[in-house]
Amino acid sequence: MAPVILVVDHDAGSRRVLLADLTRRLGEAFTVKGASSPGEACDALREMARAEESVALLMVDDACADVLPRAHEMYPNARRVLMVDRDYTATSPAVQAIALGSADYHLVRPWTNDETMHRAVSEFLSSWTEEQEPTFELFRVVAELDDPRMLRLRDVMARFNLPFVVHPPGEETGRRLLREAGVDASRLPVVVRYDGRAYVDPQVSDLACAIGVSVVNDLDVCDVAIVGAGSAGLTAAVYAASEGLDTVLLERAFSGGQAGTSPMIRNYPGFPHGIAGGYLMERTCEQAWLMGAHIVFAQQVVGLEIRGDRRVVRMADGSEVSARAVLIATGVDWRRLGVPGLEALVGSGVFYGMAVGESRAMRGQDVFIVGAGNSACQAALHLAKHARTVTLVVRGDGLAKSASTYLVRAIESTPNIAVRRRTEVTGCGGGDRLRSLTLADRAAGTAECVPAAALFIMIGGEPHTRWLPDGIACDEQGYLLTGREIYDRVPPRRPLDRDPMPLETSMPGVFAAGDVRKGSIKRVASAVGEGATAVRSVHEYLSL
Repeated sequence: MAPVILVVDHDAGSRRVLLADLTRRLGEAFTVKGASSPGEACDALREMARAEESVALLMVDDACADVLPRAHEMYPNARRVLMVDRDYTATSPAVQAIALGSADYHLVRPWTNDETMHRAVSEFLSSWTEEQEPTFELFRVVAELDDPRMLRLRDVMARFNLPFVVHPPGEETGRRLLREAGVDASRLPVVVRYDGRAYVDPQVSDLACAIGVSVVNDLDVCDVAIVGAGSAGLTAAVYAASEGLDTVLLERAFSGGQAGTSPMIRNYPGFPHGIAGGYLMERTCEQAWLMGAHIVFAQQVVGLEIRGDRRVVRMADGSEVSARAVLIATGVDWRRLGVPGLEALVGSGVFYGMAVGESRAMRGQDVFIVGAGNSACQAALHLAKHARTVTLVVRGDGLAKSASTYLVRAIESTPNIAVRRRTEVTGCGGGDRLRSLTLADRAAGTAECVPAAALFIMIGGEPHTRWLPDGIACDEQGYLLTGREIYDRVPPRRPLDRDPMPLETSMPGVFAAGDVRKGSIKRVASAVGEGATAVRSVHEYLSL
């Protein structure tokens, strides 16, 4: 049965034209239905629910916007589009609807042409389709659903937008896949690619090879080596390669950094309805590759040193890259919570950061998030589409001081998200996987044990700089000092008679950008800006 697009428009003429146009364009893949009022729409939705029909898209004109909350209760995963008249003022219904989370997208009427409308509708439908079970299994994974190693597999698949399905070894499909691969059930998990090639308990490098990306550097001498493929590193790779520099980009896992784990970034310029962090980083990585950057994944960098006029980056496998300049964009690792028992459950219900690939597994579950920043709020809004309840556990008095206003408003207007203020996680239970949490209310002096299917921890980061030599100046937390901040050190670390360039560290010819740098704004757009600025400084350094 084809999924439904429901148009709710009080204007009969407008509704008739829109239904005819959508049916002509999308009628083979979707069933297009119409309603003239919120009441009629709710009746139609209830009937569709009884018939077990799926709803992909709700297109509602602003006069019928009352239907959106009720429709969301019946079909929480359907994409909601508010159609509004052309009115670019702060009082437009679209502004409040998007800010409060009652609509996912908007369309401005009249649209300039049909293609403008259909391009937008295709984007909305694509967003819905990505959350459904894939129709084409690029990878089939045979594993127990609660195997902690599935966290790594799901994360990689989700970051690269690779369709996959997990088959338990006790079911017929799982047994058949193992027989065809010539592997027994004692060697799980097994990843079977679309062409039949099997990978037994694959590591990060195996998964990289399986999806066709390089894990071996074929350019050991270059103009600039970039360490870290997050927002800043990928942007720097785009600009450096496009401007004619031989560029090597090294990443210890896969591209994207923390931005790549964000389910939806709503304040990135140019995307009024937001963009998935993984998709944005995937596109930027592809752009860097097409510009000529040499991108190497699953390469752990362990050292940096000066040899004459070269800067040499050393990898864990013993290989080296000799560069005229180096950019450090390694970002941060999530800070550990330090609660006894939690570390043993990482991957089994406990996750540091947002494990995007776990979203489907949260359906109907009670989920907790520790954190009060933008990343925690974005994760809460995303998980609320799947989980029964999402609880933000916040040590302070609330979200206002640490999260963007638009996210705070959306959290407050989402009925299945709760915020527990002045509260900390102090314990956990469950044995082989998380089943409960102990929450301590510091203000009341009480503790409570609550059922929990998952805990996502997002409490800030620690800079990934321990691999660097002592000659590079950092602050007390390990964040890199750049530019004139280097003079703040006592004694100052500067082996040259010139002033440091913007974003240059205390090691000449070595630059830093993004979250790894002291004073970074911790926003994707600012990291992108720093990546581009760093390349300008690299050019200036190379011209000395």
